[in-house]
Amino acid sequence: MVTAIASGDLELYAGEILAVIGDNGAGKTSLIKALCGAIIPDSGEIFLDGKQVHFKTPMDARLAGIETVYQSLAVSPGLDIADNLFLGREVRKPGILGSVFRMLDRKKMREEAQRHMSELGIATLQNIGQAVESLSGGQRQGVAVARSAAFGSKVMILDEPTAALGVRESNRVLQLIRDVRDRGLPVILISHNMPHVFEIADRIHIQRLGRRATVITPQSHTMSEAVAFMTGAAEPPPSVA
Repeated sequence: MVTAIASGDLELYAGEILAVIGDNGAGKTSLIKALCGAIIPDSGEIFLDGKQVHFKTPMDARLAGIETVYQSLAVSPGLDIADNLFLGREVRKPGILGSVFRMLDRKKMREEAQRHMSELGIATLQNIGQAVESLSGGQRQGVAVARSAAFGSKVMILDEPTAALGVRESNRVLQLIRDVRDRGLPVILISHNMPHVFEIADRIHIQRLGRRATVITPQSHTMSEAVAFMTGAAEPPPSVA
């Protein structure tokens, strides 16, 4: 039997970016899946705003205000930006048109989508009705981040958000993450990109062999030290925060 998570402690504070790093097989993905309802842990407790929660499905976590952006760029290329932002949360027209004929209120969705994109400073998208497949990789990731920021009232989880992007687009996504954090929404960032982690993280959770090895900050330790703790080349220190 393989134990994916053992004593997987994790604390996330309001208005911070918490990076989660670890070697392959360290349990990062399993830990995050437990937080967003994709898997149900055998034991342990999850608290959100001081209240214990039990997620049986990802929808339970979404309803509680936890949004996740996956590495695979979970957008629908054939749909436009507004449709992607409201995917699974479509707004229907008021009255009988929406309740009986189930007609979508596309005007309202496009107005709301434009507002959310503008709030995050994504000014390169002139036409909110353009298909996502016509966007660059960084713009597509921006749509995914904007969707999570729009509906994630408690926590946003990002899984390798810059893995498939170039330098310029990666920098834009990193700024989007900062903007989300500055609006008060705490962010969990899973990444193998150490320069990105040390550039934007407030704290760094190091996962090793299915458990938390330690928590450091970019101010308390260097990238080389973090890699050593992550791989077991050095003894991890007590958590600094």
